[in-house]
Amino acid sequence: MAGQLRYPSISRLSEASIFRSYIKTLGIQLPFDEEIIKGEENPLAQPYMLPGGRVVGNRFCCLPMEGWDGTPGGEPTELTLRRWRNFGLSGAKLVWGGEAVAVRTDGRANPNQLVISESTLPGLENLHRQLLDAHRQSFGSTDSLLVGLQLTHSGRFSRPHDHRLEPLFLYHHPLLDDQVGITPSQPALTDGEIEGLIEDFLRAAALVNKLGFEFVDIKHCHGYLGHEFLAARTRPGKYGGTLENRTRFMRQVIQGIQSQSPGLLIGVRLSLFDFPPFRVDSDGGTAQPSTHRDENGQYPYGFGVDPRNPLVLDLSEPFSVVEMLLGLGVNLVCATAGSPYYNPHIQRPAYFPPSDGYPPPEDPLVGVARQIQACAELKQRFPQLALVGSAYSYLQEWLVHVAQGAVRRGMVDFVGLGRCMLSYPQLPADFLSNRELDRKRLCRTFSDCTTAPRQGMVSGCYPLDEFYKTRPEEKELKIIKKRIADKNQALK
Repeated sequence: MAGQLRYPSISRLSEASIFRSYIKTLGIQLPFDEEIIKGEENPLAQPYMLPGGRVVGNRFCCLPMEGWDGTPGGEPTELTLRRWRNFGLSGAKLVWGGEAVAVRTDGRANPNQLVISESTLPGLENLHRQLLDAHRQSFGSTDSLLVGLQLTHSGRFSRPHDHRLEPLFLYHHPLLDDQVGITPSQPALTDGEIEGLIEDFLRAAALVNKLGFEFVDIKHCHGYLGHEFLAARTRPGKYGGTLENRTRFMRQVIQGIQSQSPGLLIGVRLSLFDFPPFRVDSDGGTAQPSTHRDENGQYPYGFGVDPRNPLVLDLSEPFSVVEMLLGLGVNLVCATAGSPYYNPHIQRPAYFPPSDGYPPPEDPLVGVARQIQACAELKQRFPQLALVGSAYSYLQEWLVHVAQGAVRRGMVDFVGLGRCMLSYPQLPADFLSNRELDRKRLCRTFSDCTTAPRQGMVSGCYPLDEFYKTRPEEKELKIIKKRIADKNQALK
């Protein structure tokens, strides 16, 4: 794709001095530790104590993902079980949700996403058990392992029945409505429908509690419905406009869970900031942010950004949301950013874009640093917060150097790993055991784990995981990628 090779790959930054010098050239700040501390003294090996005395055994976290590999009825398959067993084998002591699980069928992000209901409980119970068993067999105990389940509704990015979007949304967004097929006359969710959705989250959380998970994540990130509430400034009524109204859904769900499922810990995965959608123009050049201004000359659809210049962070509202969460007794927050659907380079920095993406308009290291620094500001403001950071997978050989530096400096409490868990789930265990990391399995952000589901296939690391290399989708994926590459070359 045009512009794809404008930035040096991590593999070219092969020495610490070269990496450090390049960071300086970019004008970014990364908490880079050149020397790795060995053994139990390493900051990443240190236990963390949550309020109430619950101990989490180390500072690695498995982030939630969507595998596109459940049954049509929303139950896990053997592919799902394999991924969760790998989470258990990883050595990470915090599993944040493991999987994005829809609270009802119309909120699925894909027709094979897991759904939580009475009928899917046996499968979800087995999923949880397999993870715990794998961890116990490898590490002797699950005493310091904390496992949760992420609950979601996909909102305007729902695909519950096939690969066509069937959006449910909170307000009209002139830059996204056309992308997902929303017409100007199509109605947004009513307040009554939102109240029904809240009941669905409470019912789902009660099932999470019944299954034995220790915490539940109420997803507010990546452009899905929970996240959309946070930017619903143009929505009338009690769920839009002021920040108090825009966080009403979050508050009502949290307070309802605390009332109906006491003892169940609550976490929130939160997009701290969300830039406008990026688009590539017709000549195939560099992706640019779409523009839309209201009568006051402001962009009203962002969150965590300056409405006068939505490419500049303004974390005042995210800080207010976290302050509210702490006031409600919610101390677990997993920070992320943006959306994989309309600004993926902000959400998930990568050298190689997915099939529906665009070449990165900035060095991906800039995106990594943006998220790490936003986390650091949040942690500095709220030191009592148990904070998980994201965007580390792109760092590859230098991942543990930056991760150690971030935790050692108190910029974050847990290092979240997503894509890296698909290619190299044992990375935390190898690192914590002082084994040399297997460079051949480090995630290179080829984005096949995204391109495959965008093309209707199960998600996995087809280039690096020997298991997925042998699946029939691997050959089909290569053909599709070549077709896309040829088409892009023709446009140049």
